[in-house]
Amino acid sequence: MSIRFEGRVAIVTGAGGGLGREHALALAARGAKVVVNDLSAAEAVVQQIRSAGGEAIASAASVTDFEAVQAMVAQAMEAWGRVDILVNNAGILRDKSFAKMELADFRLVMDVHLMGAVHCTKAVWDIMRQQQYGRIVMTTSSSGLYGNFGQSNYGAAKMALVGLMQTLSLEGEKSGIRVNCLAPTAHTQMTEGLLPPAMLELLRPEAVTPGLLNLVSEDAPTRAILCAGAGTFERAYITMSQGVHIGMPADAAERVAASFEAIADRREGEIVPASGAAQGQNEVGMAMARRG
Repeated sequence: MSIRFEGRVAIVTGAGGGLGREHALALAARGAKVVVNDLSAAEAVVQQIRSAGGEAIASAASVTDFEAVQAMVAQAMEAWGRVDILVNNAGILRDKSFAKMELADFRLVMDVHLMGAVHCTKAVWDIMRQQQYGRIVMTTSSSGLYGNFGQSNYGAAKMALVGLMQTLSLEGEKSGIRVNCLAPTAHTQMTEGLLPPAMLELLRPEAVTPGLLNLVSEDAPTRAILCAGAGTFERAYITMSQGVHIGMPADAAERVAASFEAIADRREGEIVPASGAAQGQNEVGMAMARRG
């Protein structure tokens, strides 16, 4: 099976370098028309795509500016009449321990990663609904999924994108819109100086892009968290244990503490909830069973 994108229009944010650049080049090489979004380096990537025989246009819109994002989407619609793929890749780092972090840096990282993805997704959502087709990828991170020292702002933003994906995948399903997350491990400008030299050759951005291509393809999954790095691919899940029914006795807090190992037991009954309602259904179901 060959993954191709002829007739498809893609927007890739933060595509002037690193992961975004590799995503844009790969999509164009497989037939997509690409809007290359970057604050400074978009035009060079566009020229590279055109030199290889592809179609691309540049956008310098800041993802933090909704009006600029709307203009970028209008530019794509004017040029090609549709938008099929959105890759929310733009991001920044402002790493410090939480004790030393200024709130302005926390807000800025949230604004770029989370609200930037919200702006871009909102700008294409109705277009994709009308087309009855769309593929959207949020770029999350292991720092959000599992935590990383010095990245409370980045981790919070990246986990928020998982929550956004979870709900949009449900809301978009009836309209043919599939929404996923990509959690990359790659050496880019954002990670300069953070990784040992021996790892850099393995952690090239282009080793992540095959996963991205799958997530935006015709046969893409939906509601998946795909991890990718060094040519290795994993899937992450948010799961829920079966739990223990304790009820509401006066010593319920003490019973929770005493039962915590059983509450956390993953060996039997752990599930991947189909939606947020699953938690309440499990809790009420166990309570009703105890009453019966």
